[in-house]
Order: sequence, then structure tokens, then C-alpha cells
Amino acid sequence: MSRRIIDLSVTLTDEVPADPPGMGPKIEYMEHSGGAHEYAQMFGIPVEHQLDGAGAAVERLTLTTHNGTHLDAPWHYHPTMNKGERAITIDEVPLEWCMGPGVKLDFRHLPDGHVVSAAEMEAEFARIGHALQPGDIVLVNTRAGALYGQPGYVAAGCGIGREATLWLAERGMKICGTDAWSWDAPLKAVAEKAKATGQWELFWEGHKAGAETVYCHMEKLANLDQLPDTGFEVICFPVKVARGSAGWCRPVALLAD
Repeated sequence: MSRRIIDLSVTLTDEVPADPPGMGPKIEYMEHSGGAHEYAQMFGIPVEHQLDGAGAAVERLTLTTHNGTHLDAPWHYHPTMNKGERAITIDEVPLEWCMGPGVKLDFRHLPDGHVVSAAEMEAEFARIGHALQPGDIVLVNTRAGALYGQPGYVAAGCGIGREATLWLAERGMKICGTDAWSWDAPLKAVAEKAKATGQWELFWEGHKAGAETVYCHMEKLANLDQLPDTGFEVICFPVKVARGSAGWCRPVALLAD
């Protein structure tokens, strides 16, 4: 049986606004001519004796594990998970969690800054006619996905609140993800609401649900609009960063042709 692959990752680049100011990656590109001079210095092979005077092209990056498409580990959310256990880091996330049946939820109609509730989560599963099963990988399509690379991306899309996150985890979900900048609603708006109301627990509530349960989520996904509601597999292995709060990944969806 042939299968179609849909890339669910964005391109890691420093050429588009995909993070708040000062938080984006920086990429230095060294082309083949520079690589030839490096090889001459490191190995003593004269530039003129390297094919066409060309060495290796190399990129040097300055970035965080949260730039580009990435998978957050429980350690990112809180020092503990599941009401007191030490939170696991990205190199400790079981690979078995990172492969499974995919479920896509369509929340593109919700306004920017909206916090999805458990009732709204349950209603969306009812709409698509799917009963969430342990091991399902849940992907949330928001308005933000269509704005990636544009100035308004970071502030776009809805977010998943504490109770909705716990609703998913209680049904066996270990991995989920969003095409928005954050699993939570855009943080600037959430922070303003928390300060105005004194409800400080509203800030980063979706992430902080990880202190009460065990789950990981992906951020900055792409191409979710190309997926059906169900009937596909997701693979999303993260890079093993020692003691890391997250790892870059290139998630893909597999669909039968």
C-alpha cells in the first residue's frame, strides 16, 4: 500500500518573524569557499588542491530548543509533573509516544486569544465523530497556521486551556500539537488579562497543566489544513538534547493513497 507523506514542520529560518523580538534564531551560512579555507587550516590541504577550490558548506546556528517546530517536554512546563514526580526532559520522552494515530481538530473559527475549554474540546471530538483513544496524537489547527512568517503570527490563534489539556490527558493522550506559536493562547493577551483580573493562574495555564498530568506538545506545526480529521498516522521524534526542555523535530503525517 502506497502512502503519502505530509510535512508538518515549518522551515527553521532567521528570515521571517516567527518569534517575539529577540527570541528568534540566528543562522550564519559559510559557503564552499570559506569551507575550503577551513579545511586548509584544519587538515593542511591547500585550497587549490580541493575540487574546484570548494570545501564544505556549513551553517552555524544560535537558537533555543523552542525555535522552529519542536516538541516540548514536561520539564519545560514545571519542575514536577503528575502531581509531584520529577518532570522528564526531552531525552527521556518515550519514543513510543511519538508515533500513533493522528486526530486533527479544526479551531480556525475561534478568535485570536480564545482559550479552548474542556466542553469545546469534547464538542469538537463529537463533531468529527471520534472517541479519543490512548496513544492518539492530537493536532490543533488554528488561524495562526495561515499566518506563519507574517508579523501577526505570534499573536494569532486560539490556545488550549488547563481544563481542555487535562481532558485530553485523562483519555490517554500523551502527544499533541498546534500550528500556533504556543499551546496556550497568545501570551501577551493572557498576561494582560491575568494582571487586570488578578487571576494569575490564567497565565500559561495550558502548559502548567503538565504539573498535574504527563503530556508533551508540539508548537509551530504546518500544513494541518491538508489533513483529514482522522485516518492518518503521525511520527514526531524529537532531537535528544541532554536534560533539554524541548527538542526540534520534523513531524510528518502518513496517509494512505
